[in-house]
Amino acid sequence: MNPTALLLATFILSIVGLFTFIWSLRKGLFDAESSGARTIFSQGEIGRPEDPAADQAERHALSQIAIGNVAANHGVQTSAIEMAAREEADRSSAFPAFVLIGCAVVWLIVASFAGLLASLKLHWPDLLTDSAWLSFGRLRTMHLNGVAYGWAPLGLLGISIWLLPRLLQTKLLGGRLVVFGALLWNAALIAGMGGLAIGINAGLEWLEIPWQIGAMFAVGGMLVGLPMALMLTRRKAKHLYVSVWYMGAALFWFPTLYIVAKIPGVHFGVEQATMNWWYGHNVLGLFYTPLSIAAIYYFLPKVIGRPVRSYNLSLVGFWTLAFFYGQVGAHHLIGGPIPEWLITLSIVQSVMMIIPVVAFSMNQHLTLKGHFNALRHSMVLRFIVFGAIMYTLASVQGSFEALRSLNAITHFTHFTVAHAHLGMYGFVSMVIFGGVYFVMPRILNTAWPKPQLISYHFWLVVGGYAVYLVTLSIGGVLQGLALLDPARGFMESVAVTMPWLQGRSVGGALMTLGHLVFALHVALIVLRSGVLSFVEPKAAINTPPIEPTVA
Repeated sequence: MNPTALLLATFILSIVGLFTFIWSLRKGLFDAESSGARTIFSQGEIGRPEDPAADQAERHALSQIAIGNVAANHGVQTSAIEMAAREEADRSSAFPAFVLIGCAVVWLIVASFAGLLASLKLHWPDLLTDSAWLSFGRLRTMHLNGVAYGWAPLGLLGISIWLLPRLLQTKLLGGRLVVFGALLWNAALIAGMGGLAIGINAGLEWLEIPWQIGAMFAVGGMLVGLPMALMLTRRKAKHLYVSVWYMGAALFWFPTLYIVAKIPGVHFGVEQATMNWWYGHNVLGLFYTPLSIAAIYYFLPKVIGRPVRSYNLSLVGFWTLAFFYGQVGAHHLIGGPIPEWLITLSIVQSVMMIIPVVAFSMNQHLTLKGHFNALRHSMVLRFIVFGAIMYTLASVQGSFEALRSLNAITHFTHFTVAHAHLGMYGFVSMVIFGGVYFVMPRILNTAWPKPQLISYHFWLVVGGYAVYLVTLSIGGVLQGLALLDPARGFMESVAVTMPWLQGRSVGGALMTLGHLVFALHVALIVLRSGVLSFVEPKAAINTPPIEPTVA
């Protein structure tokens, strides 16, 4: 039998079986009422938007937009006991979350400057050529690892640690384990980045840091994830909200992925390349993506004061993501000396990823329907919704990019770099920005000192990102077409990208400026809170949380 036909038949049967199973458990995917979707709201809280980054006028406007949802409370008022329990949960996670988010912001700045300098070198090769550690190869690798193991995971883990007590309705257990895990993670990253700067490199993309150092990532990740296991046995929430599913899976998947990828003396030759992209894609789809989606499923409903429209559809998205994502990475090896059936398997699974993406995107649209005006009054919502839209675009683009016909043009070009930033920046980073703007006032019990800076940050990074994405995508396609034309020399394919690489640097500079504004604002709220004035940080965060104003 034709291997391709066999694979397609197998996956068609798998899809039918998967959806039959889900349908048997969860009938009525588009039912408006679901007790599971209400889990993140206390009794009587629906219709009360929560956006700690909004000023008084914006909160009033949000409350007017959401006031139509109040009827869903059926006249029940919010209990003071429940709000006190939530405040206690917030306090328990404040310091560990603060440590993780603070470290993430530092690594964002380090990675941004490394990336900007590397971008400049692509069209300005004589820039800073006297030092080996400032060469393009090392800077680009430091940028990747600064984002992949510094900014993105620490930011997402900080938000997740803060969310868990709220979602499980219990105090954080094992907070010291989280802090120790964060310190261990940062120690590994500092050592790894130092090694990369002096030329110590394992030679595998996303896995450049040697295993002797990288092993601390796996241990640190397990320590950060351990409190969730401790809290599940003591949770007061009767239902595990879908965000807990995503976070729990991600916290389990990352150590598993990293340990398998970094086992010394096991991966060689073609199998090593296969493993490399198995890890490189799965760490995005099974770690960064679930944590980001978990944040969206919490923050979007909370900001507009309305439960997610179809809770059952959110579960479909979770299970199909878990089911289809495992082997998509091999499409990066199209044309390589690996079995054709493995490439076909990867392409099929890549296209099947449209299913969880459509489920997620439809759910977010239905939830926001009738509340799009809230985007005018909530910067948190702007970041979150922008990230959700970019997740849809990145995933659909990735599915089509895996097809052999399109891959032949985009492979080995700058288009792939643009696609990577569509996911890691447009989706993941924008969700982190929105999450940080939501949680930091709760962590520090202090309002953002300069709300206008949030708007500056948003437009700088969105504008820079748009320039970056468009110029690099166009340049990548032109580069790919030149590489496919036998009548054109290789250097012509390089020359055609030059103006587009300059545009990339302009976009990168705007994004870096936006990051500096963000970091400055984080520093200002920390200084304003007075948390650094105390030996014991928790002493500065015992005041009641800021509550939104409801008309």
